[in-house]
Order: sequence, then structure tokens, then C-alpha cells
Amino acid sequence: MNEKLEQTRHSLSHVLAMAVLEYDPDVKMAIGPVIDTGFYYDFEFSVGKTPGEADLQKLEKEMKNILKRGFSPKCKEINEEEAKKLFKEQPYKLELIDEIISNGNKLSVYEIVGFVDLCEGPHVESSKEIDQKAFKLMSVAGAYWRGDEKNKMLTRIYGASFETTEELDAYIEQIDEAKKRDHRKLGKELDLFTFSDLVGPGLPLFTPKGTVMRNLIVEKIQNIQQKYDYKPVWIPHITKTDLYKTSGHWDKFGDELFHVKGKSNSEFVMKPMNCPHHTQIYASSPKSYKDLPVRYTETTTNYRDEQAGELLGLSRVRSITQDDGHVFCTEEQIEQEVNIIVQVVREFYDYLGMLKENKYWVSLSVRDPNTPENYLGDGKVWDNSEKILEDIAKKGGLEYKRVEGEAAFYGPKLDFMFKDAIGREWQLATIQLDFNMPERFSLEYIDKGNERKTPVMIHRAIAGSLERFMSVMIEHFAGAFPLWLSPVQVKVLPIGESHREYAKEVEDRLREEGIRVEIDGSDETLGKRIRVGKTEKVPYILVVGDKEIELRTVNVESRDSGDLGAKKLDELVADLKSEIKAKG
Repeated sequence: MNEKLEQTRHSLSHVLAMAVLEYDPDVKMAIGPVIDTGFYYDFEFSVGKTPGEADLQKLEKEMKNILKRGFSPKCKEINEEEAKKLFKEQPYKLELIDEIISNGNKLSVYEIVGFVDLCEGPHVESSKEIDQKAFKLMSVAGAYWRGDEKNKMLTRIYGASFETTEELDAYIEQIDEAKKRDHRKLGKELDLFTFSDLVGPGLPLFTPKGTVMRNLIVEKIQNIQQKYDYKPVWIPHITKTDLYKTSGHWDKFGDELFHVKGKSNSEFVMKPMNCPHHTQIYASSPKSYKDLPVRYTETTTNYRDEQAGELLGLSRVRSITQDDGHVFCTEEQIEQEVNIIVQVVREFYDYLGMLKENKYWVSLSVRDPNTPENYLGDGKVWDNSEKILEDIAKKGGLEYKRVEGEAAFYGPKLDFMFKDAIGREWQLATIQLDFNMPERFSLEYIDKGNERKTPVMIHRAIAGSLERFMSVMIEHFAGAFPLWLSPVQVKVLPIGESHREYAKEVEDRLREEGIRVEIDGSDETLGKRIRVGKTEKVPYILVVGDKEIELRTVNVESRDSGDLGAKKLDELVADLKSEIKAKG
């Protein structure tokens, strides 16, 4: 985001706080940062004053009145005593003041026509720079203070802000389209998954149709990568805590672990990731340089105790199924192995049609140089790892950007960022380079000189979390999946009772050919059954009646191309197989 837009969004968050103070003079203010699409501000409202969606228009109108009156924000540095006096009635600001002081940073405030807020900027020089038609208050949501569910739930008001009215309109249109595509809504309508209060929040249950989709995604990835000699492995779902203490995950993710107690008071945890387990498979037998690279793959479910307030359909769950893979290799083999994974990523996402029109780029995710304590291992090892990945990205012609602070705690990574059908960006596939974990587990191989060496570990996921990936695919395709991915590819509709036998013949033939097919022989009218098939977004609907029985044909209606008329069954089978082979 450019500097002017950041200044505008930051200033608007302060104007929102001013409007809220008019609405509720006793409100407690928390934070109001800039985000990718605008800004938000968190508040603790007085009893009975929490605003709903209907109140947003009033607040937005007051914001525009403030802007019309005009202002020029003024910045001022203050000391701790002045700050605590100024914000004595604002507990969240007092907490922030203590944190800023403890970190050795200076305190500053911005004043806008009598309204003062704790802030380091940046802001516009004058309200005249803000286009009143290029921002809009969007929604009200709950948010825990500091993102911790042990803290108080605050009210978050989101605002959208762009440089032009046209950009704002485009964003609002995208939001409206996203609501129509919401995977939670479509998942229910298409009978793909469900949640149960008895099972628990964040633990999705997949129906037969949803399970077909999951299996197809995994099968497609496995079919692509099998030519590269990835070996399937299997690991249990619980482990002793020692495993994660050795790997470093215990200190990093201890609060996210589900704990399991054994009969003898032994302590286990549900696995939150698979890489430490895979190191133990590698370590189970001696390795020579001739054995490397070793490539393991597994699709398995992990468990993380995500905060209840952050759970969201399939996008954020507590049971996370990963199409995981780990490669153990020499340093000289890194480039070859990363390139293999890049090729698998490209083949898979090309099959989905997501490589077209420059719809993806790669984040070279590296350390935040300001917080070295957040990462395992020696700085020189990190420098080398980051350089290796960047060199590979350059030589491979990847459209990449270097992004600080997004590395895994054990190593840098290449994160593949894809745009969906309505322009939203998602991080899906990832390749992570790890010199640290093999050393922590004392993994070895014998090199050509008969010396003991430590292998390099490459972590990779093609779809990432299957749950999150499915949420993206449901919304990307708006439930109208390509033929190869559709849980039901064909629906057969007999017009009347006398046509059921032939409909069953058609179903049996298609099933023999590997086509996923259903018959809808219910007592509803043909028109209603056709509407149901369209609502379910089935790619092909076949209608059979007297004429079709006589000519041994089916009348074909395509979801995407409309009425295709009568076709012989052999012709239809050939067409369906050809479409699936040509990427569905």
C-alpha cells in the first residue's frame, strides 16, 4: 500500500473513534490499525450501546460531518506521566502505554480538533486529502482484546478505504460476491460437510459427497508426485511430549496442543504437525549418500487448540488434514528437490486452472531481522538457507517477492499465493527449507568420504490444509466444480415410472465407466427435479423418456453449455472421459 493511502486509512480510524465518542461518550477505546482493505477500531461500549449493522450508517454520516468541518492532525511526544493522566479513563490505552514504556519506545499522540489518541502515525496533513466517497463502514464483529480468548470480548468496527470511488465500488462488489460464494452456505446446500455440537466446534464432519472431493484432491496430488518417487508413510495421532520438546515445537506452540493423559499418568499430546514424526522414520535405519534423497508423503490429520473466536467454517478448524511431505537430502540436492516440488505445484494448480493470467506469485518468506529470538538456529545458517531459496526462485523464473517476518520458525520458505475467481489472494502450497530440525534430532547419513553428515530437510505441502483448501475451492468455483472434482458428475432423471428401468441401465453403464452418477426417480415433477439438479450444480443432467428408450439415447443438459440434445450413450461416455482428461 502506498504512503498516502496508509495515511488516509490511519486518519479515518481516528475519525471513526471520534464518531463513536459522539455516539457513546463513555466508550473505552482499544486499537485502530490500518489493514489491507482499510481500517478497524476495537471498542468496549457502555451497557446497551453496542452498535449493530444498522448503526453503521449513523456513524459513517458523523464521520463525514467531521471531515466536512475540516482538521489538520497534530503530533506530539509526551512522557509517561502525561500519557497516564491523559488516558486515565481508558484502561486499554493505559495497558498500551505500559507496554510501550517497557519496550523502551517513546510515547506520542495525535490530536484532531480536540480528540487525542495514542498513536505514532502516519496521518494526512489535512482532511481535505480524504475522498469522502472512497470509504465506507462495512461491518461490526466481536474481537478479543489482544486476540486472547481469556481477555474481554470487544466490538470491532471495520471500514473500507481506497484511493478512488471506483476501487471502493469494486471491493464492495467483491464482498457481495463473496457472500454468495461463502463455503459455509454452499457446503450446507451441496451437502459437503457438517458440524455437530456433540462433536465440538472446529471439528468438521464430511459427508459422502464432501469425502469424495477430499479423496479426489489427494488422489490428484498423489498421481502427479508418484513419478518423483515419493514414498507413503503412516504415523500415529498422538506422541510423547519429548518429541516436540526436541523439535522446538513445544516452546513455540505449547499453548495450541491438546494434551492426552495415559492410565499410568504418562503425558501425551495430539500431534499438531507431522515433521518430527517423519524424522524418526528417517532415523530408524542407517543412511548413506546413495540413499538420498529420501522422500516421504502422507495425508493425515493434525490437531491444534485454536481459539473459539477464530474458528470459521473450514477456513480455520481444530482438526487439520495436511497433504504433507518431507524430503531428506544433501545440500547439493536442494535445488533439484525444490524444483521437483515446484513442478508438482504447477501441475496441480494448472489442472485447477489457477495458473492462468498471472493469478499467482511466490512469497520468499524470510526472518524478521528485528526479532532473531523468534527463530531456531544460527544466523549464518539462516543467511545460507535464505540465499539458497532466493537463488532457486531466480533460476526457476518464479515471480517472487521477499517478505520479511513470514518464515517458519525453523527455516525460510516459498509460499505460493493464488488468486481465486473474484480476485482474493490465498496462500496455498508451500516449500520450506530446514537445516535446524535434522540437527536437533541428530539425523545422519554417511557421505562419499565415509564421514557422518547431517541431511537437509525440506517440508512441502501442495494443497496445505485440506479443509482450508476445500473452503477456497468451494468459493473459487462457487460450488460449480469442474467435472473431475464434482462429487456427482451426472444425474439421470426418468420422466415417469415406465422409464425407471432404462434410467437404471444408463446409471449402471456410467458407473461401470467410472462416472459418478445418481438417479432422481422421486415423485416430484420433472421440472422440479431438473431445478434441484441445477441447484446442486451437477455438471450434466440426463432426461430419459419414451423417445430415448426407443432410440437408445439420453437427452443431455450441461450446467455450463445448456441443452446439448440427444446423444448415444457411447458418445456421452467418450465426451465425459475426454472432458475429465482435458482438466474437467
